[in-house]
Amino acid sequence: MPAPPTPSSPSRPTVSEREARQVAEAAREQDWRKPSFAKELFLGRFRLDLIHPHPLPADEDVQRGEEFLAKLRDFCETKIDGAVIERDARIPDDVITGLKELGAFGMKIDTKYGGLGLTQVYYNKALALVGSANPAIGALLSAHQSIGVPQPLKMFGTQEQKDTFLPRCARTDISAFLLTEPDVGSDPARLATTAVRDGDDYVLDGVKLWTTNGVVADLLVVMARVPKSENGRGGITAFVVEAASEGITVENRNAFMGLRGLENGVTRFHRVRVPAAHRIGPEGAGLKIALTTLNTGRLSLPAMCVGAGKWCLKIAREWSAVREQWGKPVALHEAVGSKISFIAATTFALEAVLDLSSQMADEDRNDIRIEAALAKLYGSEMACLMADELVQIRGGRGFETAASLEARGERAVPAEQLLRDLRINRIFEGSTEIMHLLIAREAVDAHLSVAGDLIDPDKTLSDKARAGAQAGVFYAKWLPKLVAGPGQLPRSYADFHPADHRDLSGHLRYVERSARKLARSTFYAMSRWQGRMETKQGFLGRIVDIGAELFAMSAACVRAEHLRAGGDHGREAYQLADAFCRQSRIRVEELFGRLWTNTDDLDRKVVKGVLGGAYEWLEQGVVDPSGEGPWIAEATPGESRRQNLRRAIG
Repeated sequence: MPAPPTPSSPSRPTVSEREARQVAEAAREQDWRKPSFAKELFLGRFRLDLIHPHPLPADEDVQRGEEFLAKLRDFCETKIDGAVIERDARIPDDVITGLKELGAFGMKIDTKYGGLGLTQVYYNKALALVGSANPAIGALLSAHQSIGVPQPLKMFGTQEQKDTFLPRCARTDISAFLLTEPDVGSDPARLATTAVRDGDDYVLDGVKLWTTNGVVADLLVVMARVPKSENGRGGITAFVVEAASEGITVENRNAFMGLRGLENGVTRFHRVRVPAAHRIGPEGAGLKIALTTLNTGRLSLPAMCVGAGKWCLKIAREWSAVREQWGKPVALHEAVGSKISFIAATTFALEAVLDLSSQMADEDRNDIRIEAALAKLYGSEMACLMADELVQIRGGRGFETAASLEARGERAVPAEQLLRDLRINRIFEGSTEIMHLLIAREAVDAHLSVAGDLIDPDKTLSDKARAGAQAGVFYAKWLPKLVAGPGQLPRSYADFHPADHRDLSGHLRYVERSARKLARSTFYAMSRWQGRMETKQGFLGRIVDIGAELFAMSAACVRAEHLRAGGDHGREAYQLADAFCRQSRIRVEELFGRLWTNTDDLDRKVVKGVLGGAYEWLEQGVVDPSGEGPWIAEATPGESRRQNLRRAIG
């Protein structure tokens, strides 16, 4: 066998901010072939018809899903001990093996490949259930199926790849997704891991960080940079890699503040040979594959956030009923009761957002890239708030560990653990800050499509002239529609004001009016800042947060009406939806106010002062307990000098 080629560039690629943006832009899905409720919402068009009546799953999907949930619940109650996982910082091998035998690793894989063929709706219900037993198990199953080998192969793999790998993923093998590197997070243009073509193989070299499931994985999806050649376009490319291949070393099993059972590591590739037949899609399509996979893959995180909310509500209810202060249960004190109301209403809304987005994903009639991103963003933020409120409701017992509570004879309630476990969801699969930018980019896509050349400094005068004419036609039709709408008519959305129930129609009218106000605000900002709009991250984040609240209000009302029409807790659902919408409207009004009245400009000046050392005097009077070492570990390609910590299960 000939000697493997040397990586073309062991150093990390140097790219400008503009080049990085171009890479990200090229990877995003450019076209909108299907309608999108959230996209329309950001454009000021409240398309209730896209989500109401609430879409429903097929009867056979419900039966298959409920049968599996019953088996999974029994497994969670009899085979999973969350306290043991927290104590040992590891999911026992027999639990993982049991999940394999149950078919939990093949929930989203088609039955013809040995999977269970569950819908997105029931896959998410399963994640919420198993995640409530222990969130690390939810992360294990989600990383395997939502972003690991099964999903990209399902969408982009060849038939031969599906026949080869999907049966393994359904029953025996664990998969992981490897994109992040020690110095590369949400800026993949700087990806340093290389894959050099050598005959019928590619040769991989590089280091990957935070490889969830990487310590125990059998199969890996690896993103690597392929050099451009005469026979290939090169670029960031996706590969299926056997984890036991020669040259792969798991150099560290990482430990975190939460998810103590997470099998997350640092993986080094040194001259690892991967058959060209294991490349997913063409060269250069890796980022597009990753982003498209995440369109629905992101729904796994809000699924576990919904499970967390349900558990928070259960504990808050039980504890607040028995804990008395000043002669009555603490739940009846307004300061505590408002927290319980927030948890109940928000859990209802999060489940509404999740189920609606998931059912739309199953039907495949709508483009849900924004809906899924909003669900991830909103779910991860609100779940952390709910967990924090639960800790506050529990008081000192909320801060105490479950093991300590049990040791002194009280119920072992892991409230503080939940708070620690949930915190990563604001970072996983796109941090809140990155999600704001991603969603904002999609939300202004229509504007950039017609007027982008007007604010692009690199475009010629003739390009700008054509863009100006095109924009004039678009805005002449669009802007007048933002002046008035159904939200100003008192009888609009009468379906949501049934007799003997709370009136939700007013909330939908508010959503419609607010959507038009949101669109006007976005247009004004683009007119004001033009090419500098992309730097106004505070403004863009608030725009997205308003959209998230409006989406959640819409979903909550639609779910309440769906439950009422089906005779399933309709009155209670209407009450929860009403409470959530009233709470949400307060947040929306605050966000609208902060669009134009904020400290963004002053904050930028302070930041420059901090970085320039102007406030170093403020840091005096403390000691730094941090250890020695570089801020970012060295990741130069080469042979590993460390023990391989990979462990196969089963």
